[in-house]
Amino acid sequence: MAQLTYKELLDAGVHFGHLTRKWDPRMAPYIFMEKNGIHIIDLNKSLTSLDQAQAFVRGIARSGKKIMFVATKKQAQEIVSEEAKRLKMPFVTERWLGGMLTNFPTIRKSLKKMQNIEKMLGDETTAANLAKRERLMLDRDRIKLQRLLGGVTDMSRLPAALFVVDIKREHLAISEAKRLGIPVLAMVDTNSNPELIDYAIPSNDDAYKSVSLITLAIGKAVEEGILERKQDKEASEQAEAEEAKKAAEAKKAATEAAFAAVQAKADEAVAEEKVEAAAPADTEVKEEAPKRKRTRTAKKEEVVAEEPKAEEAAAPEAAAAPEVVAEKAPKADTPTEEKPEA
Repeated sequence: MAQLTYKELLDAGVHFGHLTRKWDPRMAPYIFMEKNGIHIIDLNKSLTSLDQAQAFVRGIARSGKKIMFVATKKQAQEIVSEEAKRLKMPFVTERWLGGMLTNFPTIRKSLKKMQNIEKMLGDETTAANLAKRERLMLDRDRIKLQRLLGGVTDMSRLPAALFVVDIKREHLAISEAKRLGIPVLAMVDTNSNPELIDYAIPSNDDAYKSVSLITLAIGKAVEEGILERKQDKEASEQAEAEEAKKAAEAKKAATEAAFAAVQAKADEAVAEEKVEAAAPADTEVKEEAPKRKRTRTAKKEEVVAEEPKAEEAAAPEAAAAPEVVAEKAPKADTPTEEKPEA
């Protein structure tokens, strides 16, 4: 954050206040001394208050919200409008329209009207069909609206804070902001009430150099907040890109692992099929060999079985042969019956 020095504040005349007879007693804590009928502002308090205000506006700018610059004094109009345009912030350097904050929908209607008039006058065909008097009236309305509302053309919603130069002159803006709860930071001179605003910067609000110095300091704080927001956005985008890259790599690794698992299963299935295809041939060979053995053994059994059958058949025949011989022998050996003697 840009820090101002005492010498810069002294050179710009920030320490000069109003005449002692015009002072506000509530500004007593910020008054250093009285000299030649003029109050001198304590620059220590000014620097402290300025640092607090800068930190506040930097936080608002970092969050992406708008800060409205309000300064209708002639010596402040130019510098405030230039700084607000550079930062692309809304500003009011002409008359403050009543209800610019509290009746913002009506202001938006006026902005829409100004845009329609600019569109009509920008179209050559439509402008050629208008009467000269009507065209002049529209041009006058456009100039008037541009002068009063040109600084808030791009404001689509209420601002998050107000930066005001001379709170006595801009009391309408401060009262509307207070009613809506919008915080206000402002340059406060010795003739003003610092209790009406949230962040009071004790300083000379009449000198051009003083207004320019404080306004530029606030503008630098806003610019720093915008840059920090941009950096945060880039860092978040980079982090999201890295996370997306990591997620893609993890997904790719998971896909490769799944593919490898499927491939391994497929290889196992092919190997099992090969094993199953080779196994039946071996079993067939093994089955054929026992069949042959069985047939051979069966033949042997048949042969062995046939031999006992032949022996069994021969044994009865041999057993029967002696019987036959025995039967035949008695017939031959048996003596003939002798006839009894008469």
